[in-house]
Amino acid sequence: MADLKGKRVAMVLARNFEDVEATDPKAYLEKLGAKVTVIGVETGTIEGKKGASLETDSTFADASVDDFDAMVIPGGGSPEQLRIHEAPVAFTRAFVESGKPVAAICHGAQLLISANVLDGRTATCVKTIRDDVKNAGANYVDEALVVDGNLITSRVPGDLPQFNEAIAKHLTRVEAAAS
Repeated sequence: MADLKGKRVAMVLARNFEDVEATDPKAYLEKLGAKVTVIGVETGTIEGKKGASLETDSTFADASVDDFDAMVIPGGGSPEQLRIHEAPVAFTRAFVESGKPVAAICHGAQLLISANVLDGRTATCVKTIRDDVKNAGANYVDEALVVDGNLITSRVPGDLPQFNEAIAKHLTRVEAAAS
């Protein structure tokens, strides 16, 4: 099992997130020793679709890509809420361009679309937005996990085991490359 002590992960979140797509990766990464910081447009409690809630640790105004080793974009209604604000879109674009791992599941690809970072990349997502992903210039594939360079994408909550493992693997790979 990977040791992620000292690793810092940004989880970008807004209301109506798909509960398990935020809580499961957060718990998994924290169990391995990573610090997961929930970043929102404003401070406070963020409510999920099915009753879960998470507190923001930071806002986009106070967050810097340089402070993190990876980024996670849970799905549900959250990406739709985030993409209407310039700060989350700019943060996402800068994160992808940094070369650090960026992991998006389900509707998370909507934020990648708005950040204009999918052109020429291979990705997956929930089927309801696959045409949007294709129209953004991505090569869409219907697989549980797609890794294209620093971009990690999955489709649905059932893909979380592969998704979580891929994030951890990328974080340890970053460590090995830095050594």
